[in-house]
Amino acid sequence: MELYPLKFQPILKERLWGGTKLRDVLGKPIESDITGESWELSAVQGDISIISNGKLSGTSLQELINQEPEELLGKNVFNRFGKEFPILIKFIDAKQDLSIQLHPNDALAKERHNSFGKTEMWYVMDADKEANLIVGFNKDVTKEEYADNLENDTLLDLLNYESVKEGDTFFINTGKIHAIGAGVLLAEIQQTSDVTYRVFDFNRRDKNGNQRELHTEMALDAMDYDKKDDFKVAYDVQSNTVNVMVDCPYFKTNFIHLTKDFNLDVSERDSFTIYMCVSGAAKIRAENGSTSIQKGETILVPANSNRIDISTKEAKLLEVTV
Repeated sequence: MELYPLKFQPILKERLWGGTKLRDVLGKPIESDITGESWELSAVQGDISIISNGKLSGTSLQELINQEPEELLGKNVFNRFGKEFPILIKFIDAKQDLSIQLHPNDALAKERHNSFGKTEMWYVMDADKEANLIVGFNKDVTKEEYADNLENDTLLDLLNYESVKEGDTFFINTGKIHAIGAGVLLAEIQQTSDVTYRVFDFNRRDKNGNQRELHTEMALDAMDYDKKDDFKVAYDVQSNTVNVMVDCPYFKTNFIHLTKDFNLDVSERDSFTIYMCVSGAAKIRAENGSTSIQKGETILVPANSNRIDISTKEAKLLEVTV
């Protein structure tokens, strides 16, 4: 089968904290005023992405993996993960603060949920004035101190707040307490997992008057209680070159700011390549076809591509491989 650069139908998620930036800034086909997430590339059961371009339009990501696993994923990725797509790609719009939460590591997620863990990263695309994120604790805490503050409704006193602007990037290890703050639009790259332990939700209620479920007990053994300054990602922003942002066991993400056409030899990559466009527009060509991409869109280039040509006048891309 001749595989070409693939685009997918966005999977749109209403959230209590969602807004309208996915429509107003990124052009997503949304009528709701509380859409919080656009799942761009997903193999999560119940939310599997559907191809939207070319002769494979209407085919699901999982169907294509089942038919052409090594050609799409790469031999190395297939050997590690089988026919499970290992990455989940999202755009997130937080009109309100997200819940305070954390994610379990691989071992705990496998034991409790038969799932991957959830290591993730964020690239801030837009932020209102004074918008911030919560990442980690502002001091070392004990499990008992954390539990006492949670019970006494003073958890926020222990948390570390980071003001943000466009281009800021954060790496979120499993176990790290965190939350996206109101007014932030970001791109998220994560392991394929939908396991979240919500520990505090600002005592909010949904439209039916119900509070969302908390995962207080499960979070206790999954949490990292140490203060660590390991989350802010420093990376080069040189134009017309590949700048490494994050290189972890689960994914590698590069920042590419282009002001002219660009070519990449990927014959030794042995992985699919994902491009998230966070600014501008481009056309991405591989051996068997080309696809346009603009701000707020995502493309998957199959692993059997040896060369990727990017035509653009200006674009900022996040390039993700495994």
